[in-house]
Amino acid sequence: MGIANEEALKQLRSLMEDVDDSLRESYRNIHQGYPTENLLRFLKARDWNVQKAHKMLLECLEWRAQNEIDKILTKPIIPADLYRAIRDTQLVGVSGYSKEGLPVIAIGVGLSTYDKASVHYYVQSHIQMNEYRDRVVLPSASKKQGRPICTCLKVLDMSGLKLSALSQIKLMTAITTIDDLNYPEKTETYYIVNVPYIFSACWKTIKPLLQERTKKKIQVLKGCGKDELLKIMDYESLPHFCKREGSGSGRHISNGTVDNCFSLDHSFHQELYSYVKQQAMVKGSSAPIRHGSVHVMFPEPDTEGTKIFDTLESEFQKLGNDQKI
Repeated sequence: MGIANEEALKQLRSLMEDVDDSLRESYRNIHQGYPTENLLRFLKARDWNVQKAHKMLLECLEWRAQNEIDKILTKPIIPADLYRAIRDTQLVGVSGYSKEGLPVIAIGVGLSTYDKASVHYYVQSHIQMNEYRDRVVLPSASKKQGRPICTCLKVLDMSGLKLSALSQIKLMTAITTIDDLNYPEKTETYYIVNVPYIFSACWKTIKPLLQERTKKKIQVLKGCGKDELLKIMDYESLPHFCKREGSGSGRHISNGTVDNCFSLDHSFHQELYSYVKQQAMVKGSSAPIRHGSVHVMFPEPDTEGTKIFDTLESEFQKLGNDQKI
């Protein structure tokens, strides 16, 4: 870190010493005992501008307080059949860890349909996975590695991506904006695999709109990406859709266990769901767990985000018109 960046870190640390008492619990939940690494994330997200990073961090804390994000891991999605339906249509999971100890998060972009529950349930589920990652998975990885592990790797499976994904743009905009503004710089690298023509066509238009910092994080791999990914993780940690060509995001059973990390039957989701239900019981004592989704305010996307999603929507429409012709 250069002298200028060290000075920026020092200034932001000083500013955060005066954080309001009502926001301190949220601040602790964000940094999980690693305040320096946390401050660096917000500084990177705002290109080392101290005032902008400070504003972003305070707005993040206020968003958490207003939406009771610190309590979201005490609010399980019930009944279990509804949660299973969400898991089957919002394809996300942890497949393992890289050789450096970073969690590997797999996302089935192409086959996620988001059509079995309301937008609020999907957003609640997404935030719960973020919070479980930050409060349980990353601290556990840090303890195991003996050093701060504050970021993850993401492998995005594009198999099955269709023009009908246009109907999900609004939800994806909300989720991406929540991540950009409240969970910045949590992903070390994005690996994109099983790329169909529709993605390649859109990528040529979207890539120039991305910040240079973001572009450097994205790697589009050939086929299922197996050979490249095995350089940074063991075979056991590969997402199931990377273990053989053409496997996609379907369901796979290996040696009697669920190999599909998207499934509610996978160990990651079993542990996450059990954790949330247990926290609910601790919080509510003997009170019954409430049904219904958590309603979270969707922050407005920044100018760059709006431009990207508008461009993506336009490209999908063009491709749709070309198909009709």
